[in-house]
Amino acid sequence: MMRQYELVERVKRYNPAADENLLNRAYVYAMRAHGNQKRASGDPFFAHPLEVAAILTDLRLDDATIVAAVLHDTVEDTAATLDEIRAIFSPEIGALVDGLTKLKRLDLVSKRAAQGENFRKLLLAVAADVRVLLVKLADRLHNMRTLHHMREDKRVRIAEETLDIYAPLAGRMGMQELREELEDLALRNLKPDIYATIAQRLTDLSAKSERLVESIEHDLTAKLAAQGINAVVTGRQKRPYSISAKMERKSVAFEQLSDIFGFRVVVESLADCYGALGVVHTSWPMVPGRYKDYISTPKQNDYRSIHTTVIGPKSQRVELQIRTAAMDEIAEYGIAAHAHYKETGGKDEIGGVHPRLATESGAYQWLRRTIELLAEGDSPEEFLEHTKLELFQDQVFCFTPKGRLIALPRGATPIDFAYAVHTDVGNSAVGVKINGRMAPLLHELVNGDEVEIARSDGASPPAAWESLVVTGKARSAIRRATRVAVRRQYAGLGRQILDRAFERAAKSFSDDKLRGALPRLARLSTEDVFAAVGRGEMFSGDVVRAVYPDHKDERRTAPTPLQQPLDGGAGRLSLSKDQTMRLTFPEGAADMGRADAIPIRGLDNDLPVSFAPNGGAVPGDRIVGILTPGVGVTIYPIQSAALAAFDNEPARWLDVRWDVEGGVSERFPARLALQSINEPGVLAQIAQVIADHDGNIDNVSMKRKTQDFTAVVIDLSVWDLKHLNAIVAELRGKRTVSKVDRVNG
Repeated sequence: MMRQYELVERVKRYNPAADENLLNRAYVYAMRAHGNQKRASGDPFFAHPLEVAAILTDLRLDDATIVAAVLHDTVEDTAATLDEIRAIFSPEIGALVDGLTKLKRLDLVSKRAAQGENFRKLLLAVAADVRVLLVKLADRLHNMRTLHHMREDKRVRIAEETLDIYAPLAGRMGMQELREELEDLALRNLKPDIYATIAQRLTDLSAKSERLVESIEHDLTAKLAAQGINAVVTGRQKRPYSISAKMERKSVAFEQLSDIFGFRVVVESLADCYGALGVVHTSWPMVPGRYKDYISTPKQNDYRSIHTTVIGPKSQRVELQIRTAAMDEIAEYGIAAHAHYKETGGKDEIGGVHPRLATESGAYQWLRRTIELLAEGDSPEEFLEHTKLELFQDQVFCFTPKGRLIALPRGATPIDFAYAVHTDVGNSAVGVKINGRMAPLLHELVNGDEVEIARSDGASPPAAWESLVVTGKARSAIRRATRVAVRRQYAGLGRQILDRAFERAAKSFSDDKLRGALPRLARLSTEDVFAAVGRGEMFSGDVVRAVYPDHKDERRTAPTPLQQPLDGGAGRLSLSKDQTMRLTFPEGAADMGRADAIPIRGLDNDLPVSFAPNGGAVPGDRIVGILTPGVGVTIYPIQSAALAAFDNEPARWLDVRWDVEGGVSERFPARLALQSINEPGVLAQIAQVIADHDGNIDNVSMKRKTQDFTAVVIDLSVWDLKHLNAIVAELRGKRTVSKVDRVNG
């Protein structure tokens, strides 16, 4: 375990002005807080935060970050509190520790939701201070280095999480060395046989090729020097994970790989980069398609370098990376090279790495913009999914017709491209030209494509696009647009209902008059009113009275929620003695002179009436009747998705209302869809809630969705909407029930 003086010495090597007293206080505080705690390996727990701090000293980070690393587990695993840390050290250090502390006692059933919520907290803290991310990555690296002490199931889970999240995140932040070590450690734990085989072959190959590597280093250095270019040339082997991934991706054996060795050429100036490239290409044949210029077009993590592959000595394929010392620093340290180093007294910036403000980092700016987009309104699971989509994929670089560069994940389509340009462009996209030719909107983009989006002002994205795009931004925007479209449909229906309601009341109606009544309706806009009426949340008669307070609705006597008529209907719904629902029309209804009056022929002007087959309807629902000639009328709640099938048949729609004046004496059918935890006795708990509320279960079906959850569909009979809502509310309060929704046809 690292000693107290060793920690101070490590920091002072690159920062002679380090606050030695602060470092000593942090060491002593954390050591006392962790006390006799042990890790799975049997080592003192305090050794872990010290090793994390040691990793960060290799990145030459500031005092506050090193102290936060030493303290990062105290709040989560000891009796220490954030208030105490803020008081003893500083609010700055307290904020860093807070960003690294997992959310405790999360009231979330799903482990994936808990993981997503913790990751959301981490990224939001990263958006406030990039140093949180650096400590977290160092923490994960040391945990991976000691993962072999954990039991197998935990090793697999942590290794998979590392490959899914932390290794790609380190790569996106430009910290390639750290990413590669995380990937290798994950492979060693997930596929130990594959890792051992590749590692052994690399060891054997390295022994055989040592002289070849030295020869290439010497020859290339000499050729560059002959042209007046001072360069440091170093060769290195690819790592086991990189080789394993390429073997799997290309479906080739180890012996078929020809680019296991790579060489880094570090020169003094930008001009020397291109001069060195000329020397290389005139000395050895270039492999077509293997040249990439990340100097003129940097990656989003600020990486800049020229990549090329040549057929070198002894016909050996050789990969080369050519860059300046400053570019090499960014490639080595990534976003850590941009960290903001400063003394607590506000003096000049210091540090072994050339100091730059974090805000100068393109990777950090991009990460913050991405987090802001992803943090709005998504569930924890969606946040985790979108973050993976947005942050952790290889990139392709495409251009707008005006030359603007758009970086996208590999596999992206023109739809993703359109949303990357602007949300409005994506929402109105109807076609695309790629390199001047018409192409499908689902065409996979490649590097260098010029993409021109065709737009239509009246267009809106189909909901199906959500499952076809690969960027989180596009997926979130499509989901929002779909919600807006559904709201617009409700608003359109609500406007029609209100037009007819005001017509029946012989009152004039306009948006301006409705706008004046918004305070009485407790709505912010007329669109909110229309949507509420369309969804059945607000009675149209209430809107009429809000606009015309002196209006009297002659049809309403001692009104209750169950007696509210659906607007414009002459029909009345009643229950006969044989339990058959019938829609009856008063004598003379056909002669009322109304365009929507329905002439009914048959015994006593009655029509057989039935409920929607999936979900039924209950008193209190705003309802619609659909007439089927020769069959009768089917009653649907106004919010039923099944009504969309009759959008083009307005003649079949009947306006009906409940005839339940004087109280409800019969039960009515409803259907609930639940998601419950797989625990003994859960179904009994659900049934008890329904029984306690005097509900009657007619049918139950269950289907195991995952190892943890079961989907339950319950058909039940209730007195009215208030009765049903009371049952739903109590079910939602049960710890064992994660979701309850009413099924509406």
